[in-house]
Amino acid sequence: MAPAGLLESFLSAIQASLSVLLVISYGGLAAWLGLLNHANTKAISKICVRMFLPALLFTKIGSELHAGSASRYLVILLWAIVCHVLSFIIGITAHLGLGMPDWVTVAIMFNNTTSYPLLLVTALDDTGILKALVVTDETTREAIERAKSYFLVFATVSSCLTFAVGPRLIDTEHPPEPEDYKEDDGLSVDADDEASEETGLLGSRSSGVQFNHPFSSSGTLLPSNRRRSIFNPGPDFDRRASVVPKSRWQKLSPRTKWWLLFISDFFNAPLLGAVFGAIIGLIPSLHRAFFSSTEDGGIFTAWLTASLKNIGSLFVPLPVVVAGVSLYTAMKGLKENQTDRVKLPWLTVSFILIVRFVLWPIASISFIYAIATRTELLGTDPMLWFAMMLMPTGPPAMKLITLIQVSDGEPEDEINIAKLLTVGHFHLLL
Repeated sequence: MAPAGLLESFLSAIQASLSVLLVISYGGLAAWLGLLNHANTKAISKICVRMFLPALLFTKIGSELHAGSASRYLVILLWAIVCHVLSFIIGITAHLGLGMPDWVTVAIMFNNTTSYPLLLVTALDDTGILKALVVTDETTREAIERAKSYFLVFATVSSCLTFAVGPRLIDTEHPPEPEDYKEDDGLSVDADDEASEETGLLGSRSSGVQFNHPFSSSGTLLPSNRRRSIFNPGPDFDRRASVVPKSRWQKLSPRTKWWLLFISDFFNAPLLGAVFGAIIGLIPSLHRAFFSSTEDGGIFTAWLTASLKNIGSLFVPLPVVVAGVSLYTAMKGLKENQTDRVKLPWLTVSFILIVRFVLWPIASISFIYAIATRTELLGTDPMLWFAMMLMPTGPPAMKLITLIQVSDGEPEDEINIAKLLTVGHFHLLL
Protein backbone atom coordinates (compact mmCIF):
# COMPACT_ATOMS: atom_id res chain seq x y z
CA MET A 1 0.00 0.00 0.00
CA ALA A 2 2.89 2.36 0.70
CA PRO A 3 4.28 2.36 -2.89
CA ALA A 4 0.78 2.90 -4.24
CA GLY A 5 0.22 5.77 -1.84
CA LEU A 6 3.56 7.31 -2.79
CA LEU A 7 2.77 7.02 -6.49
CA GLU A 8 -0.65 8.57 -5.96
CA SER A 9 0.91 11.48 -4.06
CA PHE A 10 3.51 11.97 -6.78
CA LEU A 11 0.93 12.00 -9.57
CA SER A 12 -1.26 14.41 -7.62
CA ALA A 13 1.69 16.75 -7.09
CA ILE A 14 2.47 16.63 -10.83
CA GLN A 15 -1.14 17.49 -11.67
CA ALA A 16 -1.18 20.36 -9.20
CA SER A 17 2.11 21.76 -10.53
CA LEU A 18 0.86 21.49 -14.10
CA SER A 19 -2.26 23.37 -13.11
CA VAL A 20 -0.17 26.27 -11.78
CA LEU A 21 2.12 26.25 -14.83
CA LEU A 22 -0.88 26.31 -17.14
CA VAL A 23 -2.20 29.40 -15.38
CA ILE A 24 1.22 31.04 -15.89
CA SER A 25 1.17 29.98 -19.55
CA TYR A 26 -2.26 31.57 -19.97
CA GLY A 27 -0.69 34.86 -19.00
CA GLY A 28 2.04 34.34 -21.58
CA LEU A 29 -0.58 33.44 -24.18
CA ALA A 30 -2.55 36.58 -23.36
CA ALA A 31 0.61 38.66 -23.84
CA TRP A 32 1.38 36.90 -27.13
CA LEU A 33 -2.14 37.61 -28.38
CA GLY A 34 -1.86 41.23 -27.33
CA LEU A 35 -4.64 40.95 -24.75
CA LEU A 36 -2.38 41.99 -21.88
CA ASN A 37 0.67 44.23 -21.82
CA HIS A 38 2.84 46.03 -19.30
CA ALA A 39 0.41 48.92 -18.83
CA ASN A 40 -2.69 46.93 -17.96
CA THR A 41 -0.86 44.24 -16.01
CA LYS A 42 0.67 46.97 -13.87
CA ALA A 43 -2.84 48.20 -13.10
CA ILE A 44 -3.91 44.64 -12.28
CA SER A 45 -0.92 44.19 -9.99
CA LYS A 46 -1.60 47.48 -8.25
CA ILE A 47 -5.21 46.64 -7.43
CA CYS A 48 -4.16 43.13 -6.37
CA VAL A 49 -1.68 44.38 -3.79
CA ARG A 50 -3.70 47.37 -2.60
CA MET A 51 -7.18 45.91 -2.49
CA PHE A 52 -7.53 42.19 -3.26
CA LEU A 53 -4.68 40.91 -1.06
CA PRO A 54 -5.64 42.99 2.01
CA ALA A 55 -9.23 41.77 1.64
CA LEU A 56 -8.02 38.17 1.38
CA LEU A 57 -5.80 38.55 4.44
CA PHE A 58 -8.60 40.17 6.43
CA THR A 59 -11.16 37.45 5.71
CA LYS A 60 -8.85 34.43 5.92
CA ILE A 61 -6.92 35.41 9.01
CA GLY A 62 -9.93 36.95 10.71
CA SER A 63 -12.13 33.90 10.19
CA GLU A 64 -9.51 31.36 11.25
CA LEU A 65 -7.79 33.25 14.05
CA HIS A 66 -9.31 33.07 17.53
CA ALA A 67 -8.08 32.64 21.07
CA GLY A 68 -7.79 28.87 20.67
CA SER A 69 -5.76 29.03 17.43
CA ALA A 70 -3.55 32.02 18.22
CA SER A 71 -0.63 29.80 19.24
CA ARG A 72 -0.54 28.20 15.78
CA TYR A 73 -0.20 31.59 14.10
CA LEU A 74 2.55 32.60 16.50
CA VAL A 75 4.41 29.45 15.48
CA ILE A 76 4.02 30.41 11.81
CA LEU A 77 5.23 33.93 12.55
CA LEU A 78 8.33 32.51 14.23
CA TRP A 79 8.84 30.02 11.40
CA ALA A 80 8.64 32.81 8.83
CA ILE A 81 11.32 34.80 10.63
CA VAL A 82 13.56 31.74 10.99
CA CYS A 83 13.20 30.81 7.31
CA HIS A 84 14.04 34.28 6.07
CA VAL A 85 16.99 34.65 8.43
CA LEU A 86 18.44 31.28 7.40
CA SER A 87 17.88 32.08 3.73
CA PHE A 88 19.62 35.40 4.24
CA ILE A 89 22.61 33.67 5.84
CA ILE A 90 22.84 31.19 2.96
CA GLY A 91 22.56 33.93 0.37
CA ILE A 92 24.98 36.38 1.94
CA THR A 93 27.49 33.55 2.46
CA ALA A 94 27.24 32.66 -1.22
CA HIS A 95 27.73 36.31 -2.16
CA LEU A 96 30.56 37.24 0.18
CA GLY A 97 32.17 33.83 0.61
CA LEU A 98 31.78 32.29 -2.84
CA GLY A 99 31.86 35.48 -4.91
CA MET A 100 28.39 35.07 -6.42
CA PRO A 101 26.42 38.14 -7.60
CA ASP A 102 24.72 40.24 -4.93
CA TRP A 103 21.24 39.29 -6.18
CA VAL A 104 21.81 35.69 -5.09
CA THR A 105 20.80 36.75 -1.56
CA VAL A 106 17.34 38.03 -2.49
CA ALA A 107 16.80 35.17 -4.95
CA ILE A 108 17.30 32.69 -2.12
CA MET A 109 15.61 34.77 0.57
CA PHE A 110 12.33 35.52 -1.24
CA ASN A 111 10.16 32.96 -3.00
CA ASN A 112 6.60 33.06 -4.29
CA THR A 113 4.80 32.98 -0.97
CA THR A 114 1.21 33.93 -1.74
CA SER A 115 -0.55 33.27 -5.04
CA TYR A 116 1.60 30.29 -6.03
CA PRO A 117 1.10 28.18 -2.86
CA LEU A 118 -2.57 29.17 -2.63
CA LEU A 119 -3.15 28.04 -6.18
CA LEU A 120 -1.11 24.89 -5.60
CA VAL A 121 -3.06 23.94 -2.47
CA THR A 122 -6.34 24.47 -4.32
CA ALA A 123 -5.14 22.19 -7.11
CA LEU A 124 -3.99 19.56 -4.62
CA ASP A 125 -7.42 19.71 -3.02
CA ASP A 126 -9.01 18.96 -6.37
CA THR A 127 -6.92 15.80 -6.68
CA GLY A 128 -8.19 14.59 -3.30
CA ILE A 129 -4.73 13.89 -1.94
CA LEU A 130 -5.15 16.26 1.01
CA LYS A 131 -8.01 14.27 2.53
CA ALA A 132 -5.42 12.30 4.49
CA LEU A 133 -4.54 15.47 6.42
CA VAL A 134 -8.07 15.87 7.80
CA VAL A 135 -8.18 14.08 11.16
CA THR A 136 -11.31 15.64 12.64
CA ASP A 137 -14.93 15.76 11.56
CA GLU A 138 -14.36 18.93 9.54
CA THR A 139 -14.61 18.96 5.76
CA THR A 140 -11.61 19.04 3.46
CA ARG A 141 -12.68 22.47 2.27
CA GLU A 142 -12.56 23.85 5.81
CA ALA A 143 -9.07 22.40 6.32
CA ILE A 144 -7.90 23.91 3.01
CA GLU A 145 -9.21 27.34 3.98
CA ARG A 146 -7.30 27.08 7.23
CA ALA A 147 -4.14 26.14 5.33
CA LYS A 148 -4.56 29.22 3.15
CA SER A 149 -4.65 31.41 6.24
CA TYR A 150 -1.38 29.81 7.37
CA PHE A 151 0.29 30.63 4.05
CA LEU A 152 -1.01 34.18 4.18
CA VAL A 153 0.57 34.83 7.58
CA PHE A 154 3.91 33.63 6.22
CA ALA A 155 3.38 35.75 3.10
CA THR A 156 2.69 38.85 5.19
CA VAL A 157 6.11 38.57 6.82
CA SER A 158 7.75 37.99 3.44
CA SER A 159 5.92 40.96 1.92
CA CYS A 160 7.05 43.28 4.70
CA LEU A 161 10.68 42.18 4.36
CA THR A 162 10.84 42.15 0.58
CA PHE A 163 10.88 45.85 -0.20
CA ALA A 164 12.11 47.03 3.18
CA VAL A 165 15.19 44.79 3.29
CA GLY A 166 15.49 43.42 -0.26
CA PRO A 167 16.74 46.55 -2.08
CA ARG A 168 19.28 47.16 0.65
CA LEU A 169 20.86 43.75 0.05
CA ILE A 170 21.77 44.50 -3.55
CA ASP A 171 25.06 46.19 -4.44
CA THR A 172 25.83 47.11 -0.83
CA GLU A 173 29.53 46.56 -1.41
CA HIS A 174 29.80 49.80 -3.42
CA PRO A 175 28.61 52.63 -1.16
CA PRO A 176 28.28 55.86 -3.13
CA GLU A 177 29.97 59.08 -2.18
CA PRO A 178 27.71 61.92 -1.01
CA GLU A 179 28.68 64.08 -3.99
CA ASP A 180 27.52 61.33 -6.35
CA TYR A 181 23.91 62.04 -5.44
CA LYS A 182 22.08 64.44 -7.69
CA GLU A 183 18.71 65.96 -7.07
CA ASP A 184 17.56 65.23 -10.60
CA ASP A 185 18.16 61.60 -11.56
CA GLY A 186 15.76 61.51 -14.49
CA LEU A 187 13.24 59.23 -12.82
CA SER A 188 9.60 60.08 -12.17
CA VAL A 189 8.42 60.14 -8.58
CA ASP A 190 5.51 58.05 -7.40
CA ALA A 191 5.73 57.57 -3.65
CA ASP A 192 2.45 55.67 -3.54
CA ASP A 193 3.57 52.85 -5.84
CA GLU A 194 3.92 49.55 -4.02
CA ALA A 195 5.30 46.33 -5.38
CA SER A 196 3.14 43.37 -6.19
CA GLU A 197 3.67 40.22 -4.14
CA GLU A 198 4.29 37.89 -7.03
CA THR A 199 4.72 39.85 -10.25
CA GLY A 200 7.51 42.37 -9.85
CA LEU A 201 5.78 44.87 -12.12
CA LEU A 202 5.32 47.75 -9.69
CA GLY A 203 7.62 50.25 -8.09
CA SER A 204 8.77 50.05 -4.51
CA ARG A 205 8.21 52.31 -1.56
CA SER A 206 11.81 51.65 -0.58
CA SER A 207 13.04 54.02 -3.25
CA GLY A 208 10.22 56.51 -3.55
CA VAL A 209 10.81 56.40 -7.30
CA GLN A 210 8.69 54.83 -9.95
CA PHE A 211 10.35 51.85 -11.60
CA ASN A 212 8.91 50.15 -14.61
CA HIS A 213 9.30 46.73 -16.14
CA PRO A 214 12.93 45.86 -16.99
CA PHE A 215 12.05 46.50 -20.62
CA SER A 216 10.47 49.78 -21.51
CA SER A 217 7.68 50.18 -24.02
CA SER A 218 10.30 50.60 -26.71
CA GLY A 219 11.90 47.31 -25.75
CA THR A 220 15.18 48.72 -24.46
CA LEU A 221 16.66 48.15 -21.06
CA LEU A 222 16.20 51.01 -18.64
CA PRO A 223 19.43 52.78 -17.72
CA SER A 224 20.84 51.97 -14.32
CA ASN A 225 23.62 54.28 -13.22
CA ARG A 226 22.86 55.26 -9.62
CA ARG A 227 24.13 53.14 -6.75
CA ARG A 228 22.95 53.10 -3.16
CA SER A 229 24.37 51.56 0.00
CA ILE A 230 22.54 49.89 2.83
CA PHE A 231 24.02 52.58 5.11
CA ASN A 232 23.85 55.59 2.81
CA PRO A 233 20.51 57.12 1.76
CA GLY A 234 20.00 58.61 -1.67
CA PRO A 235 18.24 61.75 -2.93
CA ASP A 236 14.85 60.03 -2.94
CA PHE A 237 14.78 60.34 0.85
CA ASP A 238 14.09 64.08 0.70
CA ARG A 239 11.34 63.43 -1.84
CA ARG A 240 9.46 61.27 0.63
CA ALA A 241 9.29 63.90 3.35
CA SER A 242 5.50 64.04 3.02
CA VAL A 243 5.16 61.92 6.17
CA VAL A 244 7.06 64.59 8.14
CA PRO A 245 6.79 68.40 7.78
CA LYS A 246 9.34 69.48 5.21
CA SER A 247 11.07 71.93 7.51
CA ARG A 248 11.50 69.26 10.19
CA TRP A 249 12.51 66.60 7.64
CA GLN A 250 15.36 68.71 6.27
CA LYS A 251 16.80 69.07 9.76
CA LEU A 252 17.05 65.31 10.30
CA SER A 253 20.38 63.57 9.80
CA PRO A 254 20.75 61.16 6.85
CA ARG A 255 20.95 58.21 9.23
CA THR A 256 17.74 59.26 11.01
CA LYS A 257 15.99 59.59 7.64
CA TRP A 258 17.27 56.15 6.69
CA TRP A 259 15.82 54.55 9.81
CA LEU A 260 12.49 56.37 9.54
CA LEU A 261 12.01 55.27 5.95
CA PHE A 262 13.26 51.78 6.69
CA ILE A 263 10.61 51.39 9.39
CA SER A 264 7.90 52.96 7.23
CA ASP A 265 8.62 50.43 4.46
CA PHE A 266 7.26 47.68 6.70
CA PHE A 267 3.81 49.26 6.80
CA ASN A 268 1.79 48.47 3.70
CA ALA A 269 -1.76 47.57 2.69
CA PRO A 270 -1.34 43.77 3.08
CA LEU A 271 0.07 44.20 6.58
CA LEU A 272 -2.85 46.42 7.57
CA GLY A 273 -5.29 43.85 6.21
CA ALA A 274 -3.62 41.12 8.25
CA VAL A 275 -3.53 43.25 11.41
CA PHE A 276 -7.19 44.21 11.16
CA GLY A 277 -8.09 40.58 10.50
CA ALA A 278 -6.15 39.50 13.58
CA ILE A 279 -7.88 42.13 15.72
CA ILE A 280 -11.33 41.11 14.50
CA GLY A 281 -10.53 37.43 14.97
CA LEU A 282 -9.24 37.75 18.53
CA ILE A 283 -12.17 39.81 19.83
CA PRO A 284 -15.07 37.36 20.24
CA SER A 285 -17.86 39.91 19.70
CA LEU A 286 -16.28 41.24 16.50
CA HIS A 287 -15.45 37.73 15.28
CA ARG A 288 -19.08 36.77 15.70
CA ALA A 289 -20.30 39.94 13.96
CA PHE A 290 -18.06 39.47 10.91
CA PHE A 291 -17.81 35.70 10.48
CA SER A 292 -20.72 33.93 12.19
CA SER A 293 -23.95 33.17 10.38
CA THR A 294 -26.70 35.78 10.45
CA GLU A 295 -28.75 33.64 12.83
CA ASP A 296 -25.82 33.57 15.27
CA GLY A 297 -25.23 37.31 15.29
CA GLY A 298 -23.21 37.78 12.14
CA ILE A 299 -24.58 41.19 11.23
CA PHE A 300 -21.77 41.86 8.69
CA THR A 301 -21.33 38.34 7.33
CA ALA A 302 -23.86 38.30 4.50
CA TRP A 303 -22.90 41.62 2.95
CA LEU A 304 -19.63 43.20 4.12
CA THR A 305 -17.64 40.02 4.78
CA ALA A 306 -19.09 38.32 1.69
CA SER A 307 -18.03 41.22 -0.52
CA LEU A 308 -14.50 41.17 0.90
CA LYS A 309 -14.29 37.42 0.30
CA ASN A 310 -15.37 37.90 -3.30
CA ILE A 311 -12.67 40.41 -4.15
CA GLY A 312 -10.10 38.57 -2.04
CA SER A 313 -10.61 35.40 -4.07
CA LEU A 314 -9.53 37.32 -7.18
CA PHE A 315 -6.02 37.63 -5.80
CA VAL A 316 -5.21 33.92 -6.07
CA PRO A 317 -5.12 33.52 -9.89
CA LEU A 318 -4.47 37.07 -11.10
CA PRO A 319 -0.83 37.50 -9.96
CA VAL A 320 0.03 34.12 -11.48
CA VAL A 321 -1.48 35.20 -14.81
CA VAL A 322 0.46 38.47 -14.64
CA ALA A 323 3.60 36.48 -13.83
CA GLY A 324 3.16 34.73 -17.16
CA VAL A 325 2.89 38.09 -18.90
CA SER A 326 6.02 39.28 -17.10
CA LEU A 327 8.02 36.23 -18.13
CA TYR A 328 6.87 36.48 -21.75
CA THR A 329 7.62 40.21 -21.94
CA ALA A 330 11.03 39.80 -20.36
CA MET A 331 12.11 36.99 -22.65
CA LYS A 332 10.74 38.80 -25.69
CA GLY A 333 12.76 41.85 -24.70
CA LEU A 334 15.88 39.71 -24.42
CA LYS A 335 15.49 38.44 -27.97
CA GLU A 336 14.57 41.81 -29.50
CA ASN A 337 17.59 43.50 -27.97
CA GLN A 338 19.94 40.60 -28.72
CA THR A 339 20.83 40.36 -25.05
CA ASP A 340 21.24 36.59 -25.24
CA ARG A 341 24.96 37.28 -25.54
CA VAL A 342 24.91 38.03 -21.80
CA LYS A 343 26.11 34.77 -20.31
CA LEU A 344 23.90 33.39 -17.57
CA PRO A 345 25.95 32.48 -14.47
CA TRP A 346 24.89 28.85 -14.36
CA LEU A 347 26.81 28.15 -11.17
CA THR A 348 24.81 30.84 -9.37
CA VAL A 349 21.53 29.75 -10.96
CA SER A 350 22.18 26.12 -10.10
CA PHE A 351 23.01 27.07 -6.52
CA ILE A 352 19.76 29.05 -6.18
CA LEU A 353 17.64 26.27 -7.67
CA ILE A 354 19.29 23.63 -5.48
CA VAL A 355 18.61 25.71 -2.37
CA ARG A 356 15.01 26.49 -3.36
CA PHE A 357 14.02 23.07 -4.73
CA VAL A 358 16.28 20.63 -2.88
CA LEU A 359 17.89 22.04 0.26
CA TRP A 360 14.88 23.88 1.68
CA PRO A 361 12.36 21.08 0.97
CA ILE A 362 14.61 18.50 2.63
CA ALA A 363 15.35 20.77 5.59
CA SER A 364 11.78 21.96 6.16
CA ILE A 365 10.19 18.53 5.79
CA SER A 366 12.74 16.88 8.07
CA PHE A 367 12.62 19.60 10.70
CA ILE A 368 8.83 19.97 10.83
CA TYR A 369 8.35 16.19 10.84
CA ALA A 370 10.79 15.79 13.72
CA ILE A 371 9.19 18.59 15.75
CA ALA A 372 5.65 17.37 15.05
CA THR A 373 6.33 13.73 15.95
CA ARG A 374 8.64 14.22 18.93
CA THR A 375 7.13 17.26 20.61
CA GLU A 376 3.78 18.97 21.01
CA LEU A 377 4.98 22.40 19.94
CA LEU A 378 3.08 22.26 16.64
CA GLY A 379 -0.13 20.83 18.05
CA THR A 380 -2.16 18.13 16.35
CA ASP A 381 -3.10 19.81 13.07
CA PRO A 382 -1.50 17.93 10.13
CA MET A 383 -2.56 20.74 7.79
CA LEU A 384 -0.34 23.11 9.78
CA TRP A 385 2.59 20.71 9.44
CA PHE A 386 2.04 20.38 5.70
CA ALA A 387 1.80 24.15 5.21
CA MET A 388 4.95 24.82 7.21
CA MET A 389 6.86 22.22 5.18
CA LEU A 390 5.83 23.95 1.95
CA MET A 391 6.29 27.59 3.01
CA PRO A 392 10.06 28.05 2.43
CA THR A 393 10.11 26.08 -0.84
CA GLY A 394 9.28 26.97 -4.42
CA PRO A 395 10.72 29.15 -7.20
CA PRO A 396 12.22 32.60 -6.63
CA ALA A 397 9.71 35.44 -6.54
CA MET A 398 8.79 37.39 -9.67
CA LYS A 399 9.34 40.60 -7.70
CA LEU A 400 13.12 40.11 -7.97
CA ILE A 401 13.08 42.10 -11.21
CA THR A 402 11.72 45.10 -9.35
CA LEU A 403 14.26 44.64 -6.57
CA ILE A 404 17.09 44.83 -9.09
CA GLN A 405 15.70 48.08 -10.47
CA VAL A 406 15.06 49.55 -7.04
CA SER A 407 18.74 49.04 -6.25
CA ASP A 408 19.87 50.30 -9.66
CA GLY A 409 21.46 47.02 -10.62
CA GLU A 410 23.35 46.53 -13.84
CA PRO A 411 21.36 45.73 -17.02
CA GLU A 412 23.12 42.36 -17.07
CA ASP A 413 21.65 41.63 -13.64
CA GLU A 414 18.13 42.34 -14.92
CA ILE A 415 18.72 40.01 -17.85
CA ASN A 416 20.05 37.25 -15.62
CA ILE A 417 17.12 37.63 -13.20
CA ALA A 418 14.62 37.34 -16.06
CA LYS A 419 16.33 34.17 -17.25
CA LEU A 420 16.53 32.81 -13.70
CA LEU A 421 12.79 33.30 -13.18
CA THR A 422 12.04 31.55 -16.46
CA VAL A 423 14.27 28.61 -15.59
CA GLY A 424 13.00 28.51 -12.00
CA HIS A 425 9.32 28.38 -12.85
CA PHE A 426 9.67 25.83 -15.62
CA HIS A 427 11.95 23.78 -13.37
CA LEU A 428 8.73 22.77 -11.59
CA LEU A 429 8.10 20.35 -14.45
CA LEU A 430 11.29 18.42 -13.72
